[in-house]
Amino acid sequence: MADHKQTIVMFPFMAQGHIIPFLALALQLEKRSNHYRIIIVNTALNINKLRSSLPPHSAVTLHELPFSSTEHGLPPNTENTDTVPYNLVIKLIQASTSLKKPFKNLIQNLRSQRLCIVADIFFGWTATVAKELGVFHVVFSGCSGYGLACYYSLWMNLPHKRVDSREFTLPDFPEARSLHVTQLPTNIAEADGTDPWSVYLREDNFYHWVNSDGLLLNSVRELDAFGFSYFTRILNRPVWSIGPVLLSTGNGSRGKGGGINPELCREWLNKKPSNSVLFVCFGSMNTISASQMMQLGTALERCGKSFVWVVRPPIGFDINSEFRAEEWLPEGFTENVLESGRGLIVHDWAPQVEILSHSAVSAFLSHCGWNSVMESLSEGVPILGWPMAAEQFFNCKLLEEEVGVCVEVARGKKCEVKWEDLMAKIQLVMDESEKGIGMRKKALEIRDLIRDAKKDDGSSVRAMDEFLAAAALSTQHITNGTL
Repeated sequence: MADHKQTIVMFPFMAQGHIIPFLALALQLEKRSNHYRIIIVNTALNINKLRSSLPPHSAVTLHELPFSSTEHGLPPNTENTDTVPYNLVIKLIQASTSLKKPFKNLIQNLRSQRLCIVADIFFGWTATVAKELGVFHVVFSGCSGYGLACYYSLWMNLPHKRVDSREFTLPDFPEARSLHVTQLPTNIAEADGTDPWSVYLREDNFYHWVNSDGLLLNSVRELDAFGFSYFTRILNRPVWSIGPVLLSTGNGSRGKGGGINPELCREWLNKKPSNSVLFVCFGSMNTISASQMMQLGTALERCGKSFVWVVRPPIGFDINSEFRAEEWLPEGFTENVLESGRGLIVHDWAPQVEILSHSAVSAFLSHCGWNSVMESLSEGVPILGWPMAAEQFFNCKLLEEEVGVCVEVARGKKCEVKWEDLMAKIQLVMDESEKGIGMRKKALEIRDLIRDAKKDDGSSVRAMDEFLAAAALSTQHITNGTL
């Protein structure tokens, strides 16, 4: 009997914030139908971590691509951005091009099957490989369309270099209105078009996107219309908003060894009144400076709100080292939190989905990474934004200016923050002020919008159907020799 299954090869970039949505998409596709054979490819250390994150009965297979970090001037076993300082991230990205040959060999070996490639936004070169081999290919973005549009436009145009003002606009994305230089991640702010980031992202990455057959966004079209329209216009390719693509509770770990038992966390939250707790977490890669940490600790101590705070060593210290509360937090902070029961200090990792879905949680102080945003809005939890890198600044801008579910409390890892300002914004969102009530109401509306999009006749489900139909049609043509 003929094998009618389609093989979907998924290739995330080597960073947890990229791997997590790819794993979530793989599991979603597997749950959706048994018509797909799903292969996730990556380097050995990332594959080993993924193996422990797969559900026991999952048929998703994992394939290792050979990679030696030391051959590229990186420390031994450097295969994920979570394990390297910021200045080495670009070296890891550049080194990832060495995966081109083994990836191409893999695709050539699989060409007898009905193939579809789903590749990361940093692996644009895979689109050219796919085109050479006649294989259907899409780029999958774990970002919002709006945030990715700003990021893409900035790198392709560097508009801030063409004006004397600290404010500027994007020439091909007027819907974003004005941006400020303080909203630029460091690598974009310092780019001149010849720097390593510019060269890679333009020549080895974005340049190749036109060879792809489409773009998948981990977003909801009704929430992210500007980003959807931008890429439809710029790429002249189909854009499918299939989000939110999220890991189910219990699948995958974001921690690097620390954390808290989810049951203990749940028990603590169960004792708190509804809408009374602030959750504070800056993602798997981010931390703040020692002075910012001291100010945030003071704000949490004085605002009178209960909180769960995921802490990591501040900037300038090994993020995987022991957390020294006596140096980095206000004097007596830990003892006071324990005695009062008002706060829960968690090291390195917390069960974020479970926390955000708990009725006790009122707001989320977040770096505005899109995985976290989608997890928060899926539960109707408004956001206090502290963007730090990449497209997070633009996600925050979207949520505050266009959607109305966010208040920006700080901007970047180097900005000066004062505990009085932080406390005022926490209270603004969590108290029964007109602003706070309005934000919570809007967040619940967005939650319902997201849930509607995921229903059988919802926009995200229809978009997934359209993407899979396009992939099936293309591979059918290839099988019949008509391409």
